[in-house]
Amino acid sequence: QVQLRESGGGLVQPGGSLRLSCAASRSILSIYTMGWYRQGSGKQRELVADITSGGNTNYADSVKGRFTISRDNAKNTVYLQMNSLKPEDTAVYYCNANRATMAYWGQGTQVTVSS
Repeated sequence: QVQLRESGGGLVQPGGSLRLSCAASRSILSIYTMGWYRQGSGKQRELVADITSGGNTNYADSVKGRFTISRDNAKNTVYLQMNSLKPEDTAVYYCNANRATMAYWGQGTQVTVSS
């Protein structure tokens, strides 16, 4: 079993930045694909970005050039640096760990972009 704990959400003005963190309860980053998903009010959950165990990254078109996913294997932590935030980025952001048939989710952290 793996527990994922997100942090770093909050209220930010348009154009601002936030960094989300996802800490895993054990050393899995080297073998799991780690991802950030988000779910806005009344919307389906969608992939924001992910990073494979080999370090390959993938981004949703809506966040390319603004968000960066990274990981620190020694700290069992994945990050999502979010810059140039827009009101449409407002959502609950979830951390995900995925490998073959195994998938784990964090509890989510709220990000609100508003003036």
